Amino acid sequence: MPITWTIDHEQRLLTAVCEGDVTLRDIEEYLDAVVVAGSMAYRKLFDGSRTDSSMTDEEMMMLGARIRAYHSEGPIGALAIVVTTEHTHGLARLFGALAAADRPIKIFRDLRAARRWLDAQPA
Repeated sequence: MPITWTIDHEQRLLTAVCEGDVTLRDIEEYLDAVVVAGSMAYRKLFDGSRTDSSMTDEEMMMLGARIRAYHSEGPIGALAIVVTTEHTHGLARLFGALAAADRPIKIFRDLRAARRWLDAQPA
């Protein structure tokens, strides 16, 4: 599976790690698991430093619409996204704009910097 994740309910932190080509279906399955686990309000570290994605702009728009639909379900926790390529950085920026969640979101190129920022966000 291209996305693996752990949920720390005590720290209210979800950490996802991506490897290989991540598809829209992969992200949808991840989001389903996040919702089922009751962790949408948790802070999230999305480590895409070892991945790329062949997702299209249309698929990103579908993903953004799905995230916006979660807004009515309650608060959504802060999100730190780690990417290393220009392509994934562009996808992360597009996601941030399309999802338009009422939460802090920041894109990083360094995992430790992302974790420091996320640790400073309310849990």
